[in-house]
Amino acid sequence: MRRLEHARILMYSHDTFGLGHLRRCRTIAHSLVENYRGLSVLIISGSTIAGAFDYRVRVDFVKIPSIIKLHNGEYTSIDRHTDLHETLQMRQAIIRHTAESFQPDMFIVDKEPMGLRGELEETLSYLKTHGTTLVLGLREVMDAPHLLKAEWAKNDVLRKIGTFYDSIWVYGPADFYDPLTDFDVPQAIRSRMNYVGFLQRHLPHSDVSVRHVEGNYILATTGGGGDGADLIHNIFDAYRHDQTLKHQLFVVLGPFMPARKRRKLLKKGSSIPHVQIIEFDNRMENLIAEARAVVGMGGYNTFCEIVSFDKPALIVPRVTPREEQLIRARRAADLGVIDMLLPPEAEDPALMAKALHRLPDRAPPSKVTSKLKLDGLENITDLVGEWLEPGSQKRLSVIEGGT
Repeated sequence: MRRLEHARILMYSHDTFGLGHLRRCRTIAHSLVENYRGLSVLIISGSTIAGAFDYRVRVDFVKIPSIIKLHNGEYTSIDRHTDLHETLQMRQAIIRHTAESFQPDMFIVDKEPMGLRGELEETLSYLKTHGTTLVLGLREVMDAPHLLKAEWAKNDVLRKIGTFYDSIWVYGPADFYDPLTDFDVPQAIRSRMNYVGFLQRHLPHSDVSVRHVEGNYILATTGGGGDGADLIHNIFDAYRHDQTLKHQLFVVLGPFMPARKRRKLLKKGSSIPHVQIIEFDNRMENLIAEARAVVGMGGYNTFCEIVSFDKPALIVPRVTPREEQLIRARRAADLGVIDMLLPPEAEDPALMAKALHRLPDRAPPSKVTSKLKLDGLENITDLVGEWLEPGSQKRLSVIEGGT
């Protein structure tokens, strides 16, 4: 095995909806190249805007054809003239060719064990026979157990995880949530699970100028924005309903919000005092760090940023077709970390206005609990070093936790 200074890590981010997978992979990649001189990371991404972000030296990406997840959970090619099956074949071929050319020492797969519609299985088999360390990275919350179990059972995913993966990293602390709740997980797989902790976010180091918002503002963010229009409408309705609500509001609609919905919100928001709207910023860390409080939908990255920058937060989670955000928000609300409104509650302008009034003065996460460990990047750095340094012993379970 080549020395760590010359090691190569390949990452896979299927990216069919929103920005979560790419941003998580990019965060991990940047942390690794900061800590290991000479290490290089290549990210395979299906995001349509992978090129809108900046990447550190020794981090790059390969773009595969984009596939979009619709609101009903089905998939379609972004190119209307290309059949979904043909697009999947192209993605699979590019992934395999990239792995053969790059010859990674480690392959880190984000969330989808076999890739979108099984597109990784051939590449996993190839890399397994060539001695590559195979790592599966899971959010601390994947989905409601009954939904995830049905999805994985259909494709025999749990058995395949045991066959292919050397290690499983859970991007959260063991006492927050178990992504495989209610699963009958074989001990051979449990023993490979490492609960690394949440991935802490920092202000990026860059010479590029960043956006600064004047005033003491509440930030409203929808993540990618594909299904975030309702949340922003609800906030605007609250401002219209309650004229005493005078907190400055800075809104980021998200790059994937449909154009028709975006135009409606831009028009609606322009008539409300104290409101400023932008479509997208590739440095959300700066906007969250400078905000007085945050309103969001509770995706993994937004939640990590809220905790990392210790901001009071109101979460209105997505509840369909996946329940990931709902489970995360309920658990965080139980710990007192955030305030939560369910989507039907957020539609009540009076209730939303009341929540917005009290938001800036609620206690930040650090004053409420110490359970939200933000040491994920440090633990991942240690794990990578253990696996790739010459003479080190491969350890499958270095961070205890879980059952």
